Amino acid sequence: MSIKEKQPIPVTILTGYLGAGKTTLLNRILTYEHGKKVAVIVNEFGEIGIDNQLVIGSQEEIFEMNNGCLCCTVRGDLIKIVGNLLKRKHQFDHLVIETTGLADPAPVIQSFFFDEDLKERVQVDAIVTVVDVKHVEQHWSTNEVQEQIAFADVILLNKIDLISQEKLQELENKIQQLNIMAKIYPTQNADIKIDSILGIGSFELEKVLALDPHFLHDHKNHEHEHEHRHDETLGSVAIETLGEVNEVKFDQWLGALLQKQGADIFRLKGILNIARNEQRYVFQGVHMIFEGIPQRSWQPGEVRKNQLVFIGRNLNAEQLDKDFRQCLE
Repeated sequence: MSIKEKQPIPVTILTGYLGAGKTTLLNRILTYEHGKKVAVIVNEFGEIGIDNQLVIGSQEEIFEMNNGCLCCTVRGDLIKIVGNLLKRKHQFDHLVIETTGLADPAPVIQSFFFDEDLKERVQVDAIVTVVDVKHVEQHWSTNEVQEQIAFADVILLNKIDLISQEKLQELENKIQQLNIMAKIYPTQNADIKIDSILGIGSFELEKVLALDPHFLHDHKNHEHEHEHRHDETLGSVAIETLGEVNEVKFDQWLGALLQKQGADIFRLKGILNIARNEQRYVFQGVHMIFEGIPQRSWQPGEVRKNQLVFIGRNLNAEQLDKDFRQCLE
């Protein structure tokens, strides 16, 4: 078996409200000369508007594109369709799943954590959300728009030619407060370098917080100021502190927290300095699903900080900070 066969296929989950520009982005992914063979799963092949000129043949629900990419539609069980695609694993090296404009991305993400067979064969790479900057304010109060932003690793602020630079900056600040972990790219016609959205490894535990080690420092002083603005709003809480973590206390606290508030905690990431352990412990979670591993050793001279980020609804920053500090020795 080749090395490529053994490696899990990276999966990008693409979300965005109706009309935001997901179709434009999908067509870019399918036509761009990025050297990747991409398989795309869309909700309805006709409705999404993939350029039919690209289709050179069809078999069952899977369409082959003239650039070697594959495309298929979700009409039933996503797990089954991914399983069918994996029978053709030699034909592609990246999978993109487009969700409907009104869909909560969580069940799609969780599918790849729950299904034991899939976990070995595919790995979530990133969640990419496309935002229509002209109309997002109209839909801001809807759960779907806020949740799609909250789950994202990468956010495309699309159609920037339709609003002023000042408005764009206001929106970017508002979105960054909601999701301090996301990389934000202003775009026109969803024009973005493909390597900014494919193959970025946002769900690889080795890369947790690694892309921007200073982002917590930039945001950690803001969490209280946004904490009680609206009880029902989504937001981010960042905790950064020195000290050694008692692993048993932390496991008990986090287990109880996720049991009680897991439905409201959309994303969770962090690095811990576990007492009597020379390795950094990195972890992440989606709702109640949580995974963590000891990572590399702490480097000589490296500050052994604990860094945690919560993104969700009804988060009490002060209480989370206080409770986490109870886990320190």
